[in-house]
Amino acid sequence: MGTLTKSGIIDEIVLDTGLSRKEASDAIEMFIEIIKYELEQGNPVSISGFGKWKVREKAARRGRNPQTGEEITITPRRVVSFSLSNVLRAKFGDGK
Repeated sequence: MGTLTKSGIIDEIVLDTGLSRKEASDAIEMFIEIIKYELEQGNPVSISGFGKWKVREKAARRGRNPQTGEEITITPRRVVSFSLSNVLRAKFGDGK
């Protein structure tokens, strides 16, 4: 089995619900845009039974250029992290 893509998700929605491909595509696009907007605002996004995305601030830190070994400063940045819900984690084991 290969990677599930956005197009594959849309196909599954069409098959399972009878919605048109355009309706399913529009719904998925809106879903993604809502999540992106909330994360851009710094708000966590939680989907019960699935997981939670949250934005973390990473401070500047020292690092090395792996090609040259030169020491560099890695700039501060915001990153998105995802954690599984307890329900989903139970399906995969405890992950430890």
